[in-house]
Amino acid sequence: MDTTERVLVTGGAGFIGTHTVVQLLKQGFKVSIIDNLDNAVEEAVHRVRELVGPQLSENLDFHLGDIRKVEDLEKLFSHNKFAVVIHFAGLKAVAESVAHPMRYFDNNLVGSINLYRIMAKYNCKKLVFSSSATVYGQPNKIPCVEDFELKAMNPYGRTKLFLEQIAQDIQTSDPEWRIILLRYFNPVGAHESGKLGEDPKGIPNNLMPYITQVAVGRLPELNVYGHDYPTHDGSAIRDYIHVMDLADGHVVALQKLLECKDIGCVAYNLGTGHGTSVLEMVAAFEKVSGKKIPVKLCPRRPGDATAVYASTEKAQKELGWKAKYGINEMCRDQWKWASQNPWGYTSKP
Repeated sequence: MDTTERVLVTGGAGFIGTHTVVQLLKQGFKVSIIDNLDNAVEEAVHRVRELVGPQLSENLDFHLGDIRKVEDLEKLFSHNKFAVVIHFAGLKAVAESVAHPMRYFDNNLVGSINLYRIMAKYNCKKLVFSSSATVYGQPNKIPCVEDFELKAMNPYGRTKLFLEQIAQDIQTSDPEWRIILLRYFNPVGAHESGKLGEDPKGIPNNLMPYITQVAVGRLPELNVYGHDYPTHDGSAIRDYIHVMDLADGHVVALQKLLECKDIGCVAYNLGTGHGTSVLEMVAAFEKVSGKKIPVKLCPRRPGDATAVYASTEKAQKELGWKAKYGINEMCRDQWKWASQNPWGYTSKP
């Protein structure tokens, strides 16, 4: 297999993007990132270069650009020959999408449709798409299997669902396309070096960055949304997956696209296959960090499901991929990142 292929990573300066780019470079791929830095910083890309070293860094270029602007994509595609696109770019907060649905439709749908159009124009028809477990909504049974009926419960989830359906339709109309849809569960943790991690702007929407900001003293307490769910401790249950496992999942998906001509458009769950409650995660983090996390129990958030975790058999069988890390490693690496970078990629404001 030719790993001198150039891969375009949209949203590559973000949390999952940076970790995936590190793994791609280590596998010998050339990588171009396009990111509008809406929820990311260029410092994260510098850290990627630091981690992989000067030699592999030569295979990485960064473009400040927005996939909602066709001219930004044109510029990129007219100067580079891309073998595959890994498409992360988009907004990803459930509660924010309920409050500002138009923002989500503009970012996630308009941007992606532009991207698909330019890819077709330049005959780059291999795509790894960053989807989400939110496409399952509140499933009738768990674990979630890829052929379940899809029914997103919020605007964010609907954008992922629409984009999956658009990808299916494009591939049906033109069988030259090869598309893998990766439905992530809940990415947490950080690179083991402590140099890369999740650095959300504003108040975090996800559990782990919220816990770590409380642990380093940036926030006074952790709001736990929903403590009356029909679960063993009343808090919601999710399938947390280490971001490095997720990054490796993208690399194997990409290799599958390059090797397998008749893959069509296929979806895979990326999760551990185990549910962990919010309060269990808090306890695991306290144990690893030695920090007490004050918790404030709050009402449920609109659009949140009770319990969601993945069936991972399909990814294991067809991609040869399985999550390696458990919640202790997730908390350990998350804490290493947070304790070394209490203010994320910036020094204290």
